[in-house]
Amino acid sequence: MTKVVAKKARATKTTPYDVSEHLRTPEEMAAYLDAWLDEAPDDAAGIARALGDIARAKGMSQVAKDAGLSRESLYRALSAEGNPSFATVLKVAKALGVRLHAHAVSGGA
Repeated sequence: MTKVVAKKARATKTTPYDVSEHLRTPEEMAAYLDAWLDEAPDDAAGIARALGDIARAKGMSQVAKDAGLSRESLYRALSAEGNPSFATVLKVAKALGVRLHAHAVSGGA
């Protein structure tokens, strides 16, 4: 009689992906935001989250201070449920050292 030994399946350990851990330079941060603006220009919540990712990469406390906001209000504004005012977006962009650009699109809209 042959003895069959069942192999124990190894559990794969996963960790959540956090893009902010991969945004190391100002150029990478600007390229990340630019990609959001190009690929999803109508996704205001996604663009706000992208600003939040960049803020976490730079250090949320310092960005909040530079933007003249409390850390808590910055987290809230740039969360998935947040809806920051345009003034807040501009303050955060300036604090992050990035600039929003406009360019004409073909077809008008």
